[in-house]
Amino acid sequence: MTSILRIDASARKNRSITRDLTDRFVRHWLAVQPDTAVIDRDVGVNPPPMITEDWIAAAFSNEKERTAEQKALLATSDIVIDELDRADIIVIGAPMYNYGMPAALKAWVDQVVRINKTFTFDLARGDRPIAPIMSGKTLVLLTSWGEFGFGPGEINDGANHFIPHVKTVSKYFGVDRFHHVGVEYQEFGDERFTASRSAAEKSVRELVSMLTKAGACQAA
Repeated sequence: MTSILRIDASARKNRSITRDLTDRFVRHWLAVQPDTAVIDRDVGVNPPPMITEDWIAAAFSNEKERTAEQKALLATSDIVIDELDRADIIVIGAPMYNYGMPAALKAWVDQVVRINKTFTFDLARGDRPIAPIMSGKTLVLLTSWGEFGFGPGEINDGANHFIPHVKTVSKYFGVDRFHHVGVEYQEFGDERFTASRSAAEKSVRELVSMLTKAGACQAA
């Protein structure tokens, strides 16, 4: 049975474009595969704790020798890593904040990317000592931002530090396939925004259709 991990990172509970996109994705998916398990993780409403020096010490300590306090510090990390491990599809809905990912989403990333849980470290590998543990997952990133034109040669070329960051760290989520659908022009609120949002909603439907058909082919 397919499992979807849905992560919402918008600070807005209402009027959130990315929450609407994740809603649409899951709804379209369940219409095709109703037996899919959906794991909800709302970091926008309930952000994970920031990592601290004590957290880092606990993560790098010998698992069999951890104190009760260290185990408590890693409890959230254990939970979100387990959710990630169970997922075949990761759907992240997140707006761009100040040209990067929301702090709540970054806090989730820092809880997930953890030695001997989602990556191993071995200097025998030479200059690439870090290797992901998980694999085979698909990540769908659903975004919105107030401006536009972040592509090569466009008005905001080089200012998008969000998608490249997610793509880089996603290998530690076990991601082999990455898809992005986004809405632009949000702060302008004009016909360009309306068109961008409509195009994104259509792309979500088409992406679900493609992924569910691909899954059926793989199962066959």
